[in-house]
Formats: sequence, structure tokens, C-alpha cells
Amino acid sequence: MHLETWQWLLAAGGAFLIGLSKTGIVGIGIFSVGMFALVFPSRESVGVVLPILITADIVAVAAYRRHAVWSHLWRLFPWAALGIVLGYLAMGRIDDHQVARLIGAILIVLSIWQVWCRRTTARSATEPERVPDSLWFVALVGIAAGFATMVANAAGPIMILYLLAMRLPKMEFIGTGAWYFLILNVFKVPFSWDLGIVNAASFVLDLTLAPFAIGGALFGRRVLQHINQALFEDLALLFTAAAAIRLLIT
Repeated sequence: MHLETWQWLLAAGGAFLIGLSKTGIVGIGIFSVGMFALVFPSRESVGVVLPILITADIVAVAAYRRHAVWSHLWRLFPWAALGIVLGYLAMGRIDDHQVARLIGAILIVLSIWQVWCRRTTARSATEPERVPDSLWFVALVGIAAGFATMVANAAGPIMILYLLAMRLPKMEFIGTGAWYFLILNVFKVPFSWDLGIVNAASFVLDLTLAPFAIGGALFGRRVLQHINQALFEDLALLFTAAAAIRLLIT
């Protein structure tokens, strides 16, 4: 798979941000999805990103494995699996341009959603509004996250909203998310292989990019306390919106 220098740099940066997003700098992972979709054809980008996500997930689980709250995970898994199956069926019936527009639309919606959630939290800092955690809410989050992660690797903001609603302490927040995404991303592999978006060629490319994801995960774990996360999220949302607009007009 031949890539120009700028494409290698963008892919390496995207892999690094994937790792960074898995170890505590939440909110920037969606940016990397847009970066990869600018380097590769839309369907192909989803397959290239998946093994990189799994690599970073393994590092995150190794670091925070003891902090997961499994009661939340068991409630979500069946619905997320259903969402992945629905995403798999959709991916088999839409072409590359449709996938590009779908990814762009998902990125736009999730970026706006994330901005709204941050502003709502800021306005209610003294008494945050609690999002419902009833069965219907768990089902909605699980299906939406499963579908978004299958078609665009873009479930991060949905899970951020859910975990914030559960009011988990920081370490439990990260540990629960790490296990959730590792299990779901591994579950997606046979579906992605059947669709042809994960293949031998993409796997070779992933081996080259994996060290950047590992480096990002290790970097995020070490310097989390010293990074202005709000600035990172603002920049991520800005450039994600730009990437999404490009995909929508492709």
C-alpha cells in the first residue's frame, strides 16, 4: 500500500492520537477517525483503524484493568453487539461515497453533541444534571455506540456521555471504557474481515502504525495531569468538524 509522505505523517499522527485518547485524554479520539478518513478511502479507513484501536485498547486495559465497573459493562454489551450487527448489515449495502457521507454526518452530530454536553456540565457545575440510566437509556446508548463503532469507529463520544452519566470516578471511568472498547473492537474483527475492510494488506500497514498508538497511550498516561484537556478537546472538535465537512462534500 503506497502512501505519500504527508499521508504517512497524518496516519502516524492519527495513530498517536488514538493511543492518547485511550489513556485519559478523552474527547480527541474522534479527531483521529477524521484524519484516517482523509488518508484512505472511507470504507478502507474503518478497517485500517480497527487493529490500531485494539493495540491502544490493550495498553489501556493493562494500565487500568483493575478499575473497571463490570456492572455497567454487562448491561451495555448485548445492546452494543446488536448495534454492531446492524452496522455490519449497513456496511454491506452502501458504497464508498455513502460511507464517506455517513462517517462525516456521524462526526458532525457527535461533535455537536459533545460541545452541548460540555456546556451543559459547565452550566450545572454545582449540581450536574443526571442522564437517565434506565433500561431504555442503556439500550439506546448500547445500540448507537455499537452501530457508530462498526461503521465509523466513532463510539467514543457516546460512551463518554454514558460514563459521565454514571458519575464514575476518574480511574473507574477510564478503566470501564478501556475494557468496553477492547471487547467490542475484538468482537468487530470477524465482521470487518467478512466485509473485506480488514485484510492482509491493511494489517501490514497497522504493524507499521502500531508503535505510534502505543507511544500515544504511554504518553497520555504519563502527562495527563499536566495537559489542558479542554484545549485538546476544542482543537479536536474544530478539526473533526473540518474533516467531516470534507467527507460530506466528497
